[in-house]
Amino acid sequence: MQAAVTPNKNLIKSVAVPNEHGGWGFTLEPVLLGLLVAPNPAGWGLGLLALMGFLGRHPIKLCLADLRRRKMYPRTRLALGFAALYVTLGLFGLWLAISQAQQNFWLPLLCVTPLMGVQLWFDAQNKGRNLLPELCGAIAMGAVATAIALADGTSSTVAYALWMVLAVRSVTSIYFARTQVMRARKQPTLPQTSLLIGILGWFALAFTGNAQLTPMFTVIAMTALLGYQVYAFRQPPVAAKVVGWGQMAFGLLFVICTVVGVQTGI
Repeated sequence: MQAAVTPNKNLIKSVAVPNEHGGWGFTLEPVLLGLLVAPNPAGWGLGLLALMGFLGRHPIKLCLADLRRRKMYPRTRLALGFAALYVTLGLFGLWLAISQAQQNFWLPLLCVTPLMGVQLWFDAQNKGRNLLPELCGAIAMGAVATAIALADGTSSTVAYALWMVLAVRSVTSIYFARTQVMRARKQPTLPQTSLLIGILGWFALAFTGNAQLTPMFTVIAMTALLGYQVYAFRQPPVAAKVVGWGQMAFGLLFVICTVVGVQTGI
């Protein structure tokens, strides 16, 4: 009896939960950052929308892949069910955001529509792990923090600064994580490229911080991330799961530094 139940549980988990450690961080960080800077009911709705968008990508991708093969597997029906559930919950979050928002929050979400389209197109081709869709998806998710802040009536300068910080952190982390995975697989790679991206990100945050566009405090997090990259590239490569958890920890550091910077004005 137990042997017959276990595969079904595994099937449900494989359809309902994405196996993307980095994706969890790129989804939850903007929600957490936005709600810590500007806690508001509309923000919770946008957070739910973002989470359901992340969860829904996986079953929708499975459905598109099966439909492209013109096949109907047991997982296809299950994926359709979970996709419908996630879409329904996401629409509820959107309704909550619209009904509770203190000012218009649509602009950042509309701006990232092309980026989301690129990611979905690659997902449909089963190429969602390519560099371009990963960058597009992570940058697009950062707009959620801006939308949450705007929905609470926060100034545009502060709201868009959150997106800028998250974009720099996301691009830097994606290049680092991909380099580490390639090293672990003994594939040819250039760690110098990842370090160059990190250095450019550091200067971007330092420049915008000096111009009082983003919190200067975020440079601390960027310095820590860049220093860790230098250290990590001097060590043997580690498993992808370890890389993912490490980047989530740095994502939390960026959130904390950004919140402190916004609250103190530094």
